[in-house]
Amino acid sequence: MLSASLRKARIIAYVDGFNLYYSALKGTPYKWLDLERLFCLLFPRDDVVAIKYFTAKVKSRANDPDQPIRQALYLRALGTLPKVEIIYGTFLSHKTKMRLANPKDPNNPFVWVIKTEEKGSDVNLATHLLYDAFVDAFDVAVVVSNDSDLLLPIQVVRKKLGKKVGLVGYDLALLKKFGRKKRHPNPQLHQSVDFYKTIRESALRRSQFDPVLKDARGTFKKPRGW
Repeated sequence: MLSASLRKARIIAYVDGFNLYYSALKGTPYKWLDLERLFCLLFPRDDVVAIKYFTAKVKSRANDPDQPIRQALYLRALGTLPKVEIIYGTFLSHKTKMRLANPKDPNNPFVWVIKTEEKGSDVNLATHLLYDAFVDAFDVAVVVSNDSDLLLPIQVVRKKLGKKVGLVGYDLALLKKFGRKKRHPNPQLHQSVDFYKTIRESALRRSQFDPVLKDARGTFKKPRGW
């Protein structure tokens, strides 16, 4: 990434965990993803100095009571990687009224629903991105997100702080293969970065954790079905 220097570019990756999971990994056999391996494959000529993973702890649902257990195992796996830092937001669930697109009764178009929202990850990501650029912690920031709220922080990092920023997205052929919704890069973000790189299936395949891992608490296995 540093064409004018023999020194490897220092890269920090900023990963929106839910964007990565729900946009590219859910429904695939690649959910047990080693982020250090992945980013070293994506940027083999550079020095990946840190990976910041932004997420929130999920809660059990009636249709999927084991979701928190699977997530906890994956976060534990990420905890074995020295370059990965996990930054938590929060999940909020509340009842709210929402309008039906095609109500059967035009006089009563609203229904009560349980709305679950993940809060904090976009702000946390933007804050870390800006702070790291300000203290010169990287030469190149790599953002894994499709959130247009990151447009201004990215512009500040590039235009005011003189850092390069790249956007990482997903291979549309991979998404189609596993029945995922095709997610094109946000055009505002895509036009405001220095480069765009795609995560291909071969990189995901080569970046899987071992089925059994060990940490200070003992050994553990990847979730069943992953």
